[in-house]
Amino acid sequence: MPTSNPLHRSRSDSMIAGVCGGFAKWLGWSPNTFRAFFVVVSILSVAFPGILAYLVLWIFMPLGD
Repeated sequence: MPTSNPLHRSRSDSMIAGVCGGFAKWLGWSPNTFRAFFVVVSILSVAFPGILAYLVLWIFMPLGD
């Protein structure tokens, strides 16, 4: 079933690659709130999995608006 708001990296809400901005737009959150959430979850998981996930998403998520 196609969605009206596909997941993609954001050009307008980008700090590094737009991954967090894209997820924030997809979820309907503020980009800064999602970034803070991502940092906290990454720190609680000893940072490496969060960094690795970000890099993988940077490579595989299509660039959007």
